[in-house]
Amino acid sequence: MAELFLNFPPGLIMVLLAIPAALVPHHYRQLFILSVIALSAFFLTAGPGVHWETEISGFNLILNRSDHLTLPFAIVFHIAAALNVIYGWHEPKPLEHCSGLAYAGAAIAALHAGDLFSLFIWWELTAVTSVFLILASGSNQAKYSAMRYLIIQVLSGMFLLSGAVLVFQDSGSLAFDKMNLGTVGTWLIFVAFGVKAAFPFLNGWLQDSYPESTVIGTVMLSAFTTKLAIYAFARGFPGTDILIIIGCVMTMFPVFFAVIENDMRRVLSYSLNNQLGFMVVAIGVGTELAINGAVAHAFAHIIYKGLLFMSMGAVLYRVGTVKASELGGLYRMMPLTCIFCIIGAMSISAFPLFSGFAAKSLIMSSLGYEGLVYAYLVLLAASAGVLHHSGIKIPYFAFFGHDGGHQVKEAPPGMIVAMGIAGLLCILIGVLPSLFYSILPYQIDYNPYDAGHVLAQLQLLIFSILAFAFLMTFKIYPPELRSTVLNSDWFYRRMLPAVGWPILSTVLSVWGSFLRKVRGIVNVAWDAIDKIMHSPWAGPTISGRAVLIQAVLLSFLLLIVYVAAG
Repeated sequence: MAELFLNFPPGLIMVLLAIPAALVPHHYRQLFILSVIALSAFFLTAGPGVHWETEISGFNLILNRSDHLTLPFAIVFHIAAALNVIYGWHEPKPLEHCSGLAYAGAAIAALHAGDLFSLFIWWELTAVTSVFLILASGSNQAKYSAMRYLIIQVLSGMFLLSGAVLVFQDSGSLAFDKMNLGTVGTWLIFVAFGVKAAFPFLNGWLQDSYPESTVIGTVMLSAFTTKLAIYAFARGFPGTDILIIIGCVMTMFPVFFAVIENDMRRVLSYSLNNQLGFMVVAIGVGTELAINGAVAHAFAHIIYKGLLFMSMGAVLYRVGTVKASELGGLYRMMPLTCIFCIIGAMSISAFPLFSGFAAKSLIMSSLGYEGLVYAYLVLLAASAGVLHHSGIKIPYFAFFGHDGGHQVKEAPPGMIVAMGIAGLLCILIGVLPSLFYSILPYQIDYNPYDAGHVLAQLQLLIFSILAFAFLMTFKIYPPELRSTVLNSDWFYRRMLPAVGWPILSTVLSVWGSFLRKVRGIVNVAWDAIDKIMHSPWAGPTISGRAVLIQAVLLSFLLLIVYVAAG
């Protein structure tokens, strides 16, 4: 019994106790949830290996596999879950806390799934549990967004299940290990991961749903869904060349949208898409240094992107809006939130001594060592874009810029504590990178703070800051206006219905006309047969069309038997 307890899959206890947590009084619920998260983290001490394996109907299922790749993701997932509990301490309603606990638990359990079927179960559960974080917002727009989000996420799971079935048919195994894009099954799994990772033209769900969630829900969503996909790619498709191209596109195309977007949480959603591209490129490279870079970037990104979403959530909680055109001057009213936002902005921009620098250096170095010049230049340009839309735009328009005239209080204590912890982690990772690197999948001897790395990054940052100042001074930078930015989902949410409905209506109209003509011809034929059958010279008549049809079928059957008998 003790061995079974110690081999319990991390995250599963969070899923099992999510609903009972709703019954705990509000004043004790957060402590209870933190205790559950701590208990789940305790199961990480089991160490590398397969800890829980079972056979069901001939299928070998691995429910708890831990190794060098699962550990860093599991650590940061537990940290993110705990920070969200602290961040939402002020919220008395249990829906967000309990669904968030189950959501985080499902994501953590998915990390430890050693087979594709177990992965599918947790994959779908992350979708079902996380949708409540969007629905909790309560607006009609949030409800529609939640349904679209759920459809896309469940569709991703269907691709995964279909691919797993085909892979099992081909190989006789459901093991979740490295795969090659040589069969239909592996391609379906690749697409399933791509949907969840918000690949280009499959990314609309992210910018559609995250900003519509609650203040707490958006922070929670930013941590798990897409990073689970990054883990899945690192596990299943390391070194797959096409990921380098896809990742390069991912880093570049959101930059334009983020620059012109007015909603700050939507800006961060586009920025999230951009940062995922760095990780995807590194997984495509596939070397030990590159995989370390992808994992390090995912780890750091969860913390600093969560911090940025927390700061904008605090602004939304106090001001009631995160529209850049309606904000400004909040550094006086919310100084601590402003400081934490700047720490997150410096981290995502990869300033030296912050977490983004320690993580991104690994990826850029791996590209240089492999001679991938084009990818290096694309990511370099994308890094400058990151500084513009997240490093400068977010803190500048929210806390400085023009004065929005808002007289508000500082964020609640729970929000401040959570942002403070996240900010401290951003600095510690940047200041002590060797400690951070020790939990990465592969042992490396790497120092990000050599003269070349530091000078190159400082040059990029200084020139990007000067470019922003130039654009703002001469009023070239896109103004913050009330607007709706069209995303790639416009093609299937607007264009396809606009084009498809008229075509479908025309086809249905033609088909209906054809059926009416066929029905008319059939009625004329029946009328002619009725007249013949009821004419005086026809003799005894057959009553009813049904009887006539049966007689014809019986005659046809007798004819077949006669022919078969020779």
